[in-house]
Amino acid sequence: MVRVNHLAGVARSLLDLSVLNDGQSSADALLATTQLAVRADELRYTRFWVAEHHNMPSVACTAPTVMMAHLAAVTRQIHVGSGGVMLPNHAPLVVAEQFAMLEALHPGRIDVGIGRAPGTDLSTAAALRRSPDLLGADDFPRDFLDLMGLLGDPRTDEGLWQRFRATPASSSSPHVFLLGSSGYSAQLAGHLGLPFAFAHHFDTGGTLQAIELYLEAFRPSAVLDAPYIIVTSNVLVADTAEEADWHAAPGRITALGRRTGRFVPLPSPASAAAHPDLEQANRLPTNRIVGDASTALAALGSLADRTGADELMLTAVAYDLAARVRSIELLAEHWPGAADA
Repeated sequence: MVRVNHLAGVARSLLDLSVLNDGQSSADALLATTQLAVRADELRYTRFWVAEHHNMPSVACTAPTVMMAHLAAVTRQIHVGSGGVMLPNHAPLVVAEQFAMLEALHPGRIDVGIGRAPGTDLSTAAALRRSPDLLGADDFPRDFLDLMGLLGDPRTDEGLWQRFRATPASSSSPHVFLLGSSGYSAQLAGHLGLPFAFAHHFDTGGTLQAIELYLEAFRPSAVLDAPYIIVTSNVLVADTAEEADWHAAPGRITALGRRTGRFVPLPSPASAAAHPDLEQANRLPTNRIVGDASTALAALGSLADRTGADELMLTAVAYDLAARVRSIELLAEHWPGAADA
């Protein structure tokens, strides 16, 4: 059995984007996410988060709180959360009401992951916000503080929570996380004493710099005594390195497409193997981890060691649901301490 000491004590969680396969319906993609969440729950992963994307031909999940309600209802113990809700697209009171309801239905299992990016192109963001004049994120700190207050954690003297209630009689509060891929969100999370999740899987760099800013800015709060760092990672594990490469090829093709502004459904492994851009896609610099369990766990241990992550949140892009399930099974089997979980 593979053991990687650097992962001992590091929690393992999952992020799923409900990516559409070529020829697949949205219902098919959302069903696959559901089946993956059920298996993650059985394998005792810590969290299962879903994302918010709009008007993208390759992503089915547009409303994470709706998906969360479904996933929480079909799982038993795993924390279900948003990775994340893009707050500038929504009124803080609406977001607070949705999460307060989820917390009332599934107390102690709901995570509120909040981001400030649009999760889409600017024209779609303008449609969501009902005005092209609201495309900035200047109001994000105020809206975020209002959201926190409405969910039971007021940090300022005045706010929406003084006049409104997210739910009439709350008995518990969901866990709030700030998400980001830049130093801005890292510093804000530190200043507020909140857990911080960095989007390392975006493959855009800046991971260590953002974490350093978070640690420098961190102030203990009523919800967190010490910094808590989640680092996301694109990981695909198979029984052999060759099999992992076969299943990873479609993700490499779509990653190259995103770099050139083409958001297309995920091709099959056979189509990816014959794709004229595969060689270029394979040369694309990336931090994604692909291989057998030994290789992947070593790379994840190194990532945890470099970042000081308390938790690694893994996302796997593969055409076949069976390959994604096998990936999380292998990781759970070989994760240090898994046998004792």
